[in-house]
Amino acid sequence: MTDTAWIDLALVSARPQAMGALLRYFRSLDLAEEAFQEACIRALKNWPRTGPPRDPAAWLIFVGRNSGIDRVRRQSRETALPPEELLSDLGDRESELADRLDGAHYRDDILRLLFVCSNPALPATQQIALALRIVSGLSVRQIARAFLVGEAAMEQRITRAKARVAAAGIPFETPDAADRAERLAAVATMIYLVFNEGYSAMNGPEGVSADLCDEAIRLSRLLLRLFPAEPEIMGLAALLLLQHSRARARFDAAGAVVLLEDQDRQLWNRPMITEALAMIDKAMRHRRPGPYQIQAAIAALHARASRPEETDWEEIDLLYQALERLQPSPVVTLNRAVAVSKREGPEAALAMIEPLGERLSGYFYYHGLRGGLLKRLGLACEARKAFNQAIALATNAAEAAYIRTQLDHLAAAPMPEPSFSSDCPGA
Repeated sequence: MTDTAWIDLALVSARPQAMGALLRYFRSLDLAEEAFQEACIRALKNWPRTGPPRDPAAWLIFVGRNSGIDRVRRQSRETALPPEELLSDLGDRESELADRLDGAHYRDDILRLLFVCSNPALPATQQIALALRIVSGLSVRQIARAFLVGEAAMEQRITRAKARVAAAGIPFETPDAADRAERLAAVATMIYLVFNEGYSAMNGPEGVSADLCDEAIRLSRLLLRLFPAEPEIMGLAALLLLQHSRARARFDAAGAVVLLEDQDRQLWNRPMITEALAMIDKAMRHRRPGPYQIQAAIAALHARASRPEETDWEEIDLLYQALERLQPSPVVTLNRAVAVSKREGPEAALAMIEPLGERLSGYFYYHGLRGGLLKRLGLACEARKAFNQAIALATNAAEAAYIRTQLDHLAAAPMPEPSFSSDCPGA
């Protein structure tokens, strides 16, 4: 670690608490962010000379709050605060401040910050962008790269999100117990969206998309520290860890997708899996199942199988049935169909997903799975049509490359005898 690398780590770690406290003081995302940035600048100037403060978050809150007040006073043409040397010289006051400042507000400050970013008044894309900017501190350039858009477009997206927060009059007070449960679910969803954005966009285990997955896991750990006895938050954290543990095995050397059953399980991150398995086992002991716990339990069954043929598909099918009851969704049924295909064959799975066609007509994975099932049944013409629909809906190069591979396999296979009723091109 370089001489100043510890400062970067301290600033990243302290950001959620400091930003949450500054938001409580100023009730403005822009002013809180500006105050925090000013505090960071002063930290970079002072900490190499004075050494790390006992509580970096308390230091940043104190200096950021004074900086923000100074900005407000200057804007109001009031008397400015004393010079920076006095503001940043905490001296003996730091110990007292660390003991009392925001001690009682720590959890509520961070929750407030997460609640603001996950407000349902914001579209999902704006929730993610705002959380990555405000909570995680990613630059606009980093977020734009993750979303594959220009910096100007992302800047506008974040600005619009802040404007919506202001226009919606979102309360900054700590919610009561009833509201907290509902909004906690919204926070969990926002973190899951951050992870999904990275997971879906990855064309390999490296790069900014993987960083988004890491950041989502960090946020889930933070939420778990705030709610250590909440089984659904345990389930969320376990699910993200299990999914991300397979990152190195998801793509081959050329960047092509490798299906779960074909992955080299030696490449899976075993320490991450071990942590997640302990977490989901602990969550299940609470006997309050929820969607994240069930999804994590499904991922755990895959992780516990040392070989694909050892996978307990019957138990996975039962878990998906439980998930369908808790959270009915055509996507859940689509995923369950994979387990059914392993247990009962492709024909049974195909019968299960055919009624989903209208609702999932624009979903890449529906057409990809349908094409795979048709291919297994020897229905090359119908499989080709399904794969062509899938490739048109691919969201990244790796997905498109995988479908092209399936189409190449169909082209290389012997064609069946033509049927007079067939409308397959070339039949």
